[in-house]
Amino acid sequence: MPSPYRAIFAAPGARAFSAAGFFGRMPLSMMGIGVVTMVSQITGRYGLAGALSATLAMAAAVMGPLVSRLVDRYGQRRVLRPFTLVSAAAVAGLLICAQQRLPDWTLFVFAAGAGCVPSVGSMVRARWAEIYRGTGRQLHTAYAWESIVDEVCFIFGPIISIGLSTAWFPEAGPLLAAVFLLIGVFWLTAQRTTEPRPHPKEHHTGGSALRSTGLQVLVVTFVATGAVFGAVDVVTVAFAEERGNKAAASLVLAVYALGSCLAGAVFGLLHLKGKPSTRWLVGVCAMAVSMIPLQMAGSLPFLAVALFVAGLAIAPTMVTTMALVEQHVPRTRLTEGMTWTSTGLAVGVALGSSAAGWVVDASGAEAGYAVPVAAGALAAATAFLGYRRLTGPVPTGGRGDNDRDLRTDDRHVA
Repeated sequence: MPSPYRAIFAAPGARAFSAAGFFGRMPLSMMGIGVVTMVSQITGRYGLAGALSATLAMAAAVMGPLVSRLVDRYGQRRVLRPFTLVSAAAVAGLLICAQQRLPDWTLFVFAAGAGCVPSVGSMVRARWAEIYRGTGRQLHTAYAWESIVDEVCFIFGPIISIGLSTAWFPEAGPLLAAVFLLIGVFWLTAQRTTEPRPHPKEHHTGGSALRSTGLQVLVVTFVATGAVFGAVDVVTVAFAEERGNKAAASLVLAVYALGSCLAGAVFGLLHLKGKPSTRWLVGVCAMAVSMIPLQMAGSLPFLAVALFVAGLAIAPTMVTTMALVEQHVPRTRLTEGMTWTSTGLAVGVALGSSAAGWVVDASGAEAGYAVPVAAGALAAATAFLGYRRLTGPVPTGGRGDNDRDLRTDDRHVA
């Protein structure tokens, strides 16, 4: 491990909570694609598969900020465990309904319940922020490390989920995802010494973290960015199936994540100057442009190369986003603020996967790649329009008074 990464793990408990976060985030990369694979295996209907994946993402988008706001008030242990149990039970119901070929509406009911999954990545990043708040360099490295963990999940998650569902039985991928969720959340919440201190209800009278105009820009842009991710997942599975090798979709998507993982690893070693908002804008535009070559994909090897290049822009953009969130929301609502960006992604994934599923059913997989191209263009346009809100001074009501002395340091994060 390069020395900047080794240094951040000198903090007591850091290795343990980051490892727990890895298991807790595996469902992020396994559940949606696992449901798509399962339903397409059982019914052959990509429209239904994409709609169910969209339902999962939308439920997570609705519940995520609520769960995180409760976490900010009452602590991770008290809130995450019951919500995780509800989500796991709903996944079990979804798999039973799919296996028994029950009516479609039952699948949607349980998919919505499964979306109660907490944003484990936000919980882990909040622990890093509690340890390294105001230390720009270390916090940048910690956020970069967690982006690497995210991408490792997206490298191995689809391989495991699609591989199990195609080689063993259709429900295997989502089932293992639920097991990983239970392990990760219960292990994370067992670690009390690194848990951020909860803030009593009286400190939350200022309303939602989403009142921050800077956070609004990030969230709206991430809706379009999530549509890119959701569409790429669904269309890639269909593209591989059309070429007679559906299981290869997991490898192609893993290459996509590998590009992001490598870029994130290098980005974490850099000590960059200048405005994070400018780097964020460049990253969003780079993601948008990288979708164009997918339109020319005529084979799985070409598609894998194109997605690897596209992945290079993802992790650096995500790292910079977390730094901007910390600048634009109060400390007492940091977990909620981080979760709102995940919510934007989840809404986008829902829209993108659903739209891509219908396009694939109507016109085939190659036509489906028009969806991420359009979503990328929308993300870039939104980022340009909202850029000034990210470059201006943080409003007085945006951060708590006890955070003002950290603003100078925070501006150098990422």
